[in-house]
Amino acid sequence: MADGMTVNSTIDSYGNKYTQSVTNDQLTTNDFLKLMIEELKLQDPTKPMDSAKMLSTQMQMSTLNANMEMIKSLQAIQTAFNQNSLSTATGIIGKNIENGSVNEDGALKAFKVDSIEIIDGEIMVQASEWQYLYNGIALKDGEEYKAANYDEEGNLYDHKGNKTGQTIVLESLGKPLIKDGKFVIKDENGGEVSSHDYVLSGKNTIVTADQTISIPFSSITKIF
Repeated sequence: MADGMTVNSTIDSYGNKYTQSVTNDQLTTNDFLKLMIEELKLQDPTKPMDSAKMLSTQMQMSTLNANMEMIKSLQAIQTAFNQNSLSTATGIIGKNIENGSVNEDGALKAFKVDSIEIIDGEIMVQASEWQYLYNGIALKDGEEYKAANYDEEGNLYDHKGNKTGQTIVLESLGKPLIKDGKFVIKDENGGEVSSHDYVLSGKNTIVTADQTISIPFSSITKIF
């Protein structure tokens, strides 16, 4: 019989031995047949077991085993499908996506994909929502262009990351204000700097939210 199976038997007042219960999560059809044969050996000749009932029970047992095998096969297929789908989905890590959701202004939201995982059998994308596009700038020094940066308040930093004391006026987050073809730069006292050599670097960066959200892979409408 199956390993670990426990059979509880009892003897009635006539000396007949009966099986009260069988405990085992791995009970098979062969185990059932052995139990049935054992019952036939120990049955009371004056009260034989119902053969039709025994046959019906055996058929139910066979059907149950067949269903369990089918479930195992389907689970194996599902696992293989999920692994294949997960492998395909990882190709969008680092890319940008849309899922049809919109922000308060009615514009489509965009997200940057950080990772892919399976949650409760469904492929989920862990992504960071776009906050704004950061327009990179540079400082022209003769024929050379040196990288420069600014923070959300417009504070300017040189190519070494040192704060210059000047600020760049922003039209919106990540977008410097341009007047008469030049950035509006202010000095430490708030006065506008009439002459400077700051220009757009042409290198733009997407700034995303610090926290990620889960998005069903099936809901993605655009990848770019």
